[in-house]
Amino acid sequence: MNKNQYLYVLRPIPRLQDEKSWTGRENEIVSRHFVALQEMLARGNLILAGRTLPLDSRTMGLVVFEAADDDEARRMMESDPAVIDGIMTAELFPYRVALLRNQ
Repeated sequence: MNKNQYLYVLRPIPRLQDEKSWTGRENEIVSRHFVALQEMLARGNLILAGRTLPLDSRTMGLVVFEAADDDEARRMMESDPAVIDGIMTAELFPYRVALLRNQ
């Protein structure tokens, strides 16, 4: 079955664009977010994930992944703990990797 590629962009809510504003709650949510991405990788859906540095108003995370269709891609994005718990906003885009360096 051919899968489509997607990208979702994560952005911390404005209050969390300063590291001093983070509490144990946000750190726990980000830990669950990372575990969810590791699970996507283990299932073979995740192509790459990462974030920009440093943490400020321009910070964003990227998740590039495969899904069967737009509905599945949206469900996967919306099931991200950082999105569910409201510490990050997410925006979904159809995507196609054009070039990828061999590891």
